[in-house]
Amino acid sequence: QVRLVESGGELVQPGGSLRLSCVVSGANFAITTPAWYRQTPGRERELVANITSSGATNYADSVKGRFTISRNNPRNTVYLQMNSLNPEDTGVYYCYLYWRRDFWGKGTLVTVSS
Repeated sequence: QVRLVESGGELVQPGGSLRLSCVVSGANFAITTPAWYRQTPGRERELVANITSSGATNYADSVKGRFTISRNNPRNTVYLQMNSLNPEDTGVYYCYLYWRRDFWGKGTLVTVSS
């Protein structure tokens, strides 16, 4: 059974930084393309970033230059480093993985507010 467990979300001031982590179990993590999605108030869930098995990355335009996705295969973990956070980044961030079907974590809440 594939399991994704996110952590790292919290309240942060505008301009601040956070690092989210997602630990994956039950899949051959090294050959997957994990991703981060977010659900912000009033908007549909959107792709934030993903990273292929070879390390190629893809970002939403709204986070380019501010967020960095990375992976640690021995630790079966994908990270999302978020810098220069603004209130529009507030939302629930979900880890996603396709392994024979879609798998989602339960999400971690990021709140950007002064």
